[in-house]
Parts: sequence; C-alpha cells; structure tokens
Amino acid sequence: MKLNEDFIMHNTGEEILLVPTAAARFHGLVQGNKAVEVILSCLQNDTTEDEILSVMKEKFDGDEEDMREDIRDVVKKLKEIGAIDG
Repeated sequence: MKLNEDFIMHNTGEEILLVPTAAARFHGLVQGNKAVEVILSCLQNDTTEDEILSVMKEKFDGDEEDMREDIRDVVKKLKEIGAIDG
C-alpha cells in the first residue's frame, strides 16, 4: 500500500496535515499527531503494516498490539477517503 499521489503531507511543526489536491475525491484536511506522521511517512513508499510497525517500534515506546491497532485504524480511515492505493 502507498499514499495516493493526490494527497500531500504538510508538517506544521506541531502537527502533520494531509492535504488533498484538486484531483482527490476527498475535500478536507486530515490532522494527525507524531504517530500519524510516522505512518504517513512510511506510506510515501510502497509498504506493509508490518514494516510500519517496525518503524513505529523504533520511534516510540509502547505496546506492540496498541501500535498495530493504531496503524490499522489510520490505514482504514485513509482508505475510506481514498488516500491509500493498494
């Protein structure tokens, strides 16, 4: 899976924004925290949930299952708005 090219990441310094281009069917902004930023960064290239989890474990301390659930939730929401290919 990979982030759709119709969406652009923007880091404000305090949060991450996912901004759709005019070509996207979704019109709005997606705001996220540092964990979402890591997920979106991984999705810049074709990746899997397991690969994202590996990066998350390097960056954050926490329960692996909680991280996996967070990844699945974010990916599900991104798929719903058409932000992920594959």
